[in-house]
Amino acid sequence: MQNPEVFILAIESSCDDTAAAILQNDKVLSNVVANQLIHAQYGGVVPELASRAHQQNIVPVIDAALRKANIQKEQLSAIAFTQGPGLMGSLLVGSSFAKSLALALKIPLIAVNHMHAHILAHFIDEEGFDKPTFPFLALTISGGHTQIVKVNDFFDLTIIGETTDDAVGEAFDKSAKILGLPYPGGPLVDKYAQLGNPKAFVFTKPKVPGLDFSFSGLKTAILYFIQKKKLENPNFIEENLNDICASIQFTIIEILMDKLKLAVKETGIKQIAIGGGVSANSGIRKTLKETENKYGWKTFIPKFEYTTDNAAMIGIVGYQKFLTEIFETSSVVSKARIQF
Repeated sequence: MQNPEVFILAIESSCDDTAAAILQNDKVLSNVVANQLIHAQYGGVVPELASRAHQQNIVPVIDAALRKANIQKEQLSAIAFTQGPGLMGSLLVGSSFAKSLALALKIPLIAVNHMHAHILAHFIDEEGFDKPTFPFLALTISGGHTQIVKVNDFFDLTIIGETTDDAVGEAFDKSAKILGLPYPGGPLVDKYAQLGNPKAFVFTKPKVPGLDFSFSGLKTAILYFIQKKKLENPNFIEENLNDICASIQFTIIEILMDKLKLAVKETGIKQIAIGGGVSANSGIRKTLKETENKYGWKTFIPKFEYTTDNAAMIGIVGYQKFLTEIFETSSVVSKARIQF
């Protein structure tokens, strides 16, 4: 029988969002995120500025999460934090705070792999959202990762396909930059794509064997295409922005779906869950949902707030680790790259 009094404080600080959440078992009581707007003027995340902003934000964010959940810190059962992957300076802010508070409260410390959390976010108890059953395939798509993962159990996960170069989120953001869109450009490509013709322009899909991905060639093709068209017509982007974005997004989705179809064929698993920041993309969500009728798949799309970096997903991994007593000592180290 579940203990109704397991309260997990979760801390996420892998990149440029400072986040804290309180979970009671697998239910989210609060999920607070502080965004860092300073990076927009630089066209990308500046690691040093990110870590400084985390130091400013972490205490107010955790305080807000506790107050919103109506929980006293003395009621906490454990503290979970993101160990990696991510920006080292940012990770250290979260881990240092988690270690100190766990030590002061004399409660267990739990280290969480950020990418595991994107997958296990599907097990948060959320009204109107089904949970996948094991085994299932997870497509993790973010600014730094593109992976197909075979998930046999909470902590039995195997990568069966991944990008050989750039991640899908980077492909979206770099394409946006080529088009002169401000950072972060991925959501803007999605926004304009909804107004355009996805078959207006054709981009060649990379030929990569097996279940692996590649996006560097596509980025280069988009760059050369835009340069050529601008020589012919300096106003090409402004006059065709919606169609360009729709065509780019259509190509990226086709690449992802081709690999997913192959993964289903090879494994026989027809349960598909998506996670990671790019799973917020409306085109990807719509296309994946259509596969239920088209191919007989069962698909799982997380609540929007659990797609981008957040602490609730760290908390659900923390809860599962708490149940099996997978704890760490204060000697645990943050890792910019971490073994999956």
